[in-house]
Amino acid sequence: METPTNAAERLAAIRHRIERAARIAGRPADGVTLVAISKTFPAEAVERLLAAGQRVFGENRVQEAKGKFPDLRARWPDLELHLVGPLQSNKAREAVELFDAIHSVDRDKIAVAIAEAGARAGRTPRLFVQVNTGEEPQKAGVPPREAVAFVARCRDALGLAIEGLMCIPPVAEAPGPHFALLQRLAGEAGVAGLSMGMSSDFETAIAFGATHVRVGSALFGGRG
Repeated sequence: METPTNAAERLAAIRHRIERAARIAGRPADGVTLVAISKTFPAEAVERLLAAGQRVFGENRVQEAKGKFPDLRARWPDLELHLVGPLQSNKAREAVELFDAIHSVDRDKIAVAIAEAGARAGRTPRLFVQVNTGEEPQKAGVPPREAVAFVARCRDALGLAIEGLMCIPPVAEAPGPHFALLQRLAGEAGVAGLSMGMSSDFETAIAFGATHVRVGSALFGGRG
C-alpha cells in the first residue's frame, strides 16, 4: 500500500541523486529543479509528495491538469505547475492561465497563440522551446538547425521571453550527445534553461548542465 512515508523516501532518494550528480559536475544542487511528472497519477499521489516537500509538478495534458490541480493549488499556494507535453493552439488560453511554465513551445503557431493568450491574460508562463534533437518524424520539436532562429523569432516578433530549451532524446540512443547538442544550442540562442533528463538519465543530463529534470515513476511508484 502506498503511504506518505513511501513518497517521502522516494523523494529523498531522488534529491540525493541530484545532489550527488551536481557535485560530480561541479555544480550547485540548487541549480537543478526537480519537476515531478504527475501525469496519470491521481491528486492523492501528488498530495503525498507535496506533504513531503515537493513543489514543482509537470503534466502532459491541459485537461488532466485542469481537473487535478486547482483544488491542490488552493491548499498548497506555492505549488508550481509545468506543462511538459504537446500543446494545441486551441488550448493556449487555458495553458497560459493554469501553468507557471510551458516546456513544449515547438512551432510558430503555438508561439503566436501563447503570445496572444498572454496579452489577454496579462501574464505569460516561463517558456522553453522544444528541440527535436534526434529529428524523429513522430516527435514534436523544432529541428536543431532551426532552433536558434526560432528562439530569436519568438523574442523579436512576438515579445516572448524564452527561458530555455527542452529535449527528449530518442529511446534507442545514448542521451549524452543529445544533451550536449541542446547545451550548445542554448548557448548560441542566449538562453540559460535546459529542461532535459528523465528517470533513466537525469544524472547524465545534470552533467551536461540541465536546469530542470523531469522525473515521474521513480517518484510516484506504481499506478495502483
